[in-house]
Amino acid sequence: MRDDRERLLNIQEAIARIERYAELGRDAFEQDELIQNWMISHLQIIGEACRALSEDLRGRYPEVPWRAMMGMRTILVHQYFAIDANAVWVALERDLPNLKRVIATMLEAVSSEE
Repeated sequence: MRDDRERLLNIQEAIARIERYAELGRDAFEQDELIQNWMISHLQIIGEACRALSEDLRGRYPEVPWRAMMGMRTILVHQYFAIDANAVWVALERDLPNLKRVIATMLEAVSSEE
């Protein structure tokens, strides 16, 4: 069974993969369906990994919008044709940098507990 550290690494990797194409900018995102699908797929990974984190670990970081991330994953997976590309981009631009910092902090804490 995967542990919290592995899930955090999954999130960190998904963020890095999103960033690889996000740096191309919003126009590239809006015009390239492959880039949109790439980013949406990795947001799904982030949401699923967040859901799989222990409640104890999530509880130690209440500033992270866990429910919102898991809810976004549900929308991306189950309501695919209702996805608002603008909302996805705004979430990436607004929330991903902070999530990246928090996940790095969490990884340090989890690694020091081992």
